[in-house]
Amino acid sequence: MKNKFALLALLGLFLAGTYNVYAQDADTIATEEVVEETVVTEEVTTAVIEETTAEAPLASKDSFHQIIKQKFIEGGPGFMGIVLLCLILGLALAIERIIYLNMATTDTDKLLNDVESALNNGGVDAAKEVCRNTKGPVASIFYQGLERSNEGVEMVEKSIVSYGSVQMGLLEKGLSWISLFIALAPMLGFMGTVIGMIGAFDAIEAAGDISPSLVAGGIKVALLTTVFGLIVAMILQIFYNYLIAKVDSIVNSMEDASISLIDLLVKNK
Repeated sequence: MKNKFALLALLGLFLAGTYNVYAQDADTIATEEVVEETVVTEEVTTAVIEETTAEAPLASKDSFHQIIKQKFIEGGPGFMGIVLLCLILGLALAIERIIYLNMATTDTDKLLNDVESALNNGGVDAAKEVCRNTKGPVASIFYQGLERSNEGVEMVEKSIVSYGSVQMGLLEKGLSWISLFIALAPMLGFMGTVIGMIGAFDAIEAAGDISPSLVAGGIKVALLTTVFGLIVAMILQIFYNYLIAKVDSIVNSMEDASISLIDLLVKNK
């Protein structure tokens, strides 16, 4: 009986030990799974944070148009609006002059050949008809010269010189206004800067202390008008130089073509 009881006791101890081993193994496996899940979760969280951090500057980065708009508003509607008006009016005049000068450009070689053929075939009246049907200042000068062809070469030369001055005035029309806006825009910017600086010093005097944020804000707003004024002047200066070069090119073509016309009239006299 004692032997059986001893065997049962050993069997119970064995089963209890086996259960403890399995329980410890199960706890170890569960702990390892929890640790692995925690590591995976931390990796995923880290990846999400990195992606969010990488995308955050892209989302917060403003476009160039928005930055210009913001700086324009910070500069104040007074002087910034006047500078913007100078830009609009200057660009309008420049575009109008570009269209006019491009329409005034004439193929002088073709016109001279047509006038020469008309003089040889139909005389002065046929040549005047060719000039009448051709656009541009060169054709207008030719027409005025042919009108005086029966009065001699000297009268033709005087007529060409006189009417050439009129055409040059038409070509240069509006350029003085563009030049005015080029000079006016930075001057308005400088005036806005000076007035802004005066306002900043008034704010310092009223506060009774020099605050870095107060001084920096006033100076920034004051300098924005100068920056925009200089930008407007540079933009208009590019268009102005192009227009001047275009006018010089047309005037040179007028002078060369006028000399060729006088030679044709002398030849066909």
